[in-house]
Amino acid sequence: MSTVTETRLKGKLEPTINGSTYVKPAELEWKPTKHKGIQIKVLYEDPSKGELTCLLKWEPGTILPFHRHPEIEQTYVVEGSFYDHDGIARAGEYTWRKPGSLHETRSDEGCIILAVYRKPNVFFDVDSGF
Repeated sequence: MSTVTETRLKGKLEPTINGSTYVKPAELEWKPTKHKGIQIKVLYEDPSKGELTCLLKWEPGTILPFHRHPEIEQTYVVEGSFYDHDGIARAGEYTWRKPGSLHETRSDEGCIILAVYRKPNVFFDVDSGF
């Protein structure tokens, strides 16, 4: 930071104490979900807003039943791959789904994904969410 900026900000802006939350996913345990073959590590959740950021671990051959995305869903594949009628996402790839979109998702080889939800999915054969 430049000296001019430091002088301008000094005494006017201070960092928010406890404004950052550091999560160590390796120290979290995988927990079961209501969907067979899928486990979860919750990284961030605000149930009042329906927001959820999580790691999901899919066993090989897992099928996530037909569902709707009420808001955008973002997914980064950490390991393995998963797919739907539009294509496949492999390790190191990212996909996002439009609000209101419907699909069924599968993973033949299994995968670990980082998923970001603004609202829970709406499932047509079980309760919504994980």
